[in-house]
Amino acid sequence: MTTRPKKAGVIGWPIGHTLSPLIHRYWAEKEGADAVYLPLSVEPGRQSLARAIASVRAMGFAGVNVTLPHKEDALRAADAASDSARAVGAANMLTFVSGQMRADNSDATGFAAAIAPMLANRPEVRAFVLGGGGAARAVAFALRELLSSASRRVRLAVSNRTAERAAAIASAFGGEAIAWADRAKVLGGADLLVNATSLGMRGMPALEIDIDSLPQTALVADIVYAPLATPLLRAARDRGLRTLDGLGMLMHQAAPAYQSWLGARAPVDALLRSRLEAALAERAQ
Repeated sequence: MTTRPKKAGVIGWPIGHTLSPLIHRYWAEKEGADAVYLPLSVEPGRQSLARAIASVRAMGFAGVNVTLPHKEDALRAADAASDSARAVGAANMLTFVSGQMRADNSDATGFAAAIAPMLANRPEVRAFVLGGGGAARAVAFALRELLSSASRRVRLAVSNRTAERAAAIASAFGGEAIAWADRAKVLGGADLLVNATSLGMRGMPALEIDIDSLPQTALVADIVYAPLATPLLRAARDRGLRTLDGLGMLMHQAAPAYQSWLGARAPVDALLRSRLEAALAERAQ
């Protein structure tokens, strides 16, 4: 009897840049899973998303990842949602089971998994997050809900070019909103700086911020992974600061989807990272 491969994919617009198929293919090959993971180009809009979801469900997909610009609409379309998806206000996973569609958000757990080892043994973390969209909300949720504990207190500040967005995130996660014009002035008291904007991404303007006042013990993270060495991370490394690029979050956020839909084991290891780095280098040529 011939068995059909398990199927999943990623929905977005544009979608040509995605590294998700490479990640899922790596894990499937590593454990010998019979699985297919496809990039699906879906134009912006709720109706376009609804048609795409209906199509993949009809084709027997176990689920789809969701990227820009569909994450908020994906949450609205779901029959049920996880606590993290509701808190972040966006979904990057849609799972199809028993006639239901469940929304989840693994961006938050992905960021937490990537950064947690670098925050070990810190009883207090003063975190400053730049951004106002779904990624910034995911980072704020990870810091306040997933990385805060009895042994670690996280103090959160948020800044965005649109002040109302920063204020909304700060209010939702118990932080302080900082005016965009004052973003460099508060760095002297920060243990962690996170760029959760698209600034610094290939084809976008660089993030303009003077990090000279950051303490020498500070950690600088950027969720952008193309390029891996963003202007922010280069400036931090020039100062000898520890840095975290966007590949860690990307790899870790993919693991729950693979384990839910396609296979059992999703190791985030050096070989996977090297393959992603090679793919990024080839695209940059």
